[in-house]
Amino acid sequence: MTDSLSSKRILLLSSNYGDGHQQAAAALREAIRLGNPDHKPIMLDFMRWFHPYVYPISRYVFLRGVQKFPSVYGYLFQKTRGVHSSAILKTFNLLSIRRMVRMIEAVRPSVIVSTFPLAAAAVSLLKEQGLIDLPTVTVITDHTDHSYWIHPFTDQYIVGSEPVRRALIRSGVEPSNISVTGIPIRPEFSRLQPKKTIREKLGLDPNLPTVLMMGGGVGILGEGLIDLASFNHLPHNIQLIIVCGHNQKLLHRLEEQLPASRHRVILTGYIDYVHELMNASDLLITKAGGLTTSEAVAQQLPMLFYKSLPGQERDNAKFFLKAGVATEAADDRDLLEKLAHILSNPQMLWKMEQNALRFNTKRSAFDAADIILQVARRPQTPYYSNQEWIAQL
Repeated sequence: MTDSLSSKRILLLSSNYGDGHQQAAAALREAIRLGNPDHKPIMLDFMRWFHPYVYPISRYVFLRGVQKFPSVYGYLFQKTRGVHSSAILKTFNLLSIRRMVRMIEAVRPSVIVSTFPLAAAAVSLLKEQGLIDLPTVTVITDHTDHSYWIHPFTDQYIVGSEPVRRALIRSGVEPSNISVTGIPIRPEFSRLQPKKTIREKLGLDPNLPTVLMMGGGVGILGEGLIDLASFNHLPHNIQLIIVCGHNQKLLHRLEEQLPASRHRVILTGYIDYVHELMNASDLLITKAGGLTTSEAVAQQLPMLFYKSLPGQERDNAKFFLKAGVATEAADDRDLLEKLAHILSNPQMLWKMEQNALRFNTKRSAFDAADIILQVARRPQTPYYSNQEWIAQL
């Protein structure tokens, strides 16, 4: 680089099509700041910055689509799993080439990190066309090997598990270009306090079995679980914490039903202390999102999967079910039956907690940050712009 400051800038590209991509980028930003304070991580929302006209409607259609038509999403996910999708993504990203080149030339990073598949595709396209020659890193935020993550000009992949590493190798990625760190999570999820202590801090009953229910920042979980009275059939009184995320409609509907419940129910919207709620809980009911599940495992919190989306969440669910840190409910009735069974069998909870100890992911964000800085130090020609190619757009 031409100056010492730009050599320490790290560009993190993500987007908020679900919370996981941005949470992973935020975890990396925090780890870089804590572990390498002389470096400057810069985090941008890829879709908001580079596709500003498409972003609002595409995000709305995506989130509503996966919520209302999950089977269609799952079908499309499976049909494109092994199909090299670079051609489709390349056409889409041609719309933003000029904007991206100007932004990268202004930021002048030493490395570009993508935690969002469209961003990974766009950066690969820039390198392919000779518009940049910067080291690039893709952080896969689910336990999946879907083709939309895999692009020919990616220098390094950071993945959450050994099965994903093996799958990428089968897809033709060089083994030396894949690092297994666990999916990056924020440092606070690696710290544990005694349950009694954290429950007292949060004003929770220290003696009641505590169940945390959440479905990601957009609050997808809960559309079919609006009848709190159904939990009255459980054989035990419980403390039920429901995090509705940004789903205000769900929050209000549940508030109206609070008088019908015999359990102690705590409702929240979007919050920034999920790590404390996980620490205080005995069981998590959730979709199998990549970040939420990784955070739960770091907290040694057993999981009961419910309404996981077909696609990457099914891949995540299979991984954690096989690892013995979770079980799964098929429908509403099965959810209540499994919940009752788990709460009546402390040994089952204990076994899942012990299985979670086998995951060495508490430092996942710091380990990933170290790899990113190593990639940034690889010899590269910092910038050159293929102006003739840009002029043809």
